[in-house]
Amino acid sequence: MRALCWNGVNDLRVETVDDPELVNPHDVIVQVRLTTTCGSDLHFIDGYLPGMREGDVFGHEFMGEVVDVGPEVTDTRVGDRVVVPSFIGCNSCWYCDHDLYSVCDTTNPNAELQQAVFGYPTGGIYGYTHPFGGYQGSHAQYIRVPFGDVNCFTIPDGITDEQALFLSDAVPTGLMGADFCDIS
Repeated sequence: MRALCWNGVNDLRVETVDDPELVNPHDVIVQVRLTTTCGSDLHFIDGYLPGMREGDVFGHEFMGEVVDVGPEVTDTRVGDRVVVPSFIGCNSCWYCDHDLYSVCDTTNPNAELQQAVFGYPTGGIYGYTHPFGGYQGSHAQYIRVPFGDVNCFTIPDGITDEQALFLSDAVPTGLMGADFCDIS
């Protein structure tokens, strides 16, 4: 498949990379229909955030169509149009049980790297450096979504792909900012 890869500070290239595969029984593979670049991506593109490796696929704002599901996926189906949040939750740790998916302590296998750099860990994030889990990102034709039943939200009829895309990160970020500022 084709993907946009980081190859050093300010060095992005479209390359041929391996298609993602189902790794765990709760994984889903999504064919990316739309993806967009977040302003926070600029922090590692220009080298401000450490942890990118040559060939990493970046991007964490996307929507698409489910093309494969693992044997333990029960609610998400092949053919579903889905939007996926940027943070990866497991739905079984203490944080996810309290709707704090962004600090899931299951989905970031590199939490100790993040703890050392930032002072605290978060959950995994697609395409956002190895301290954030090292997951391949959405600027590709396909992406593996761990815990598919938790992280894939089916898009209802009547909502366009373009409208759904903003629900992955841009709208939640704005709503969180408004909430922090007590704006109603």
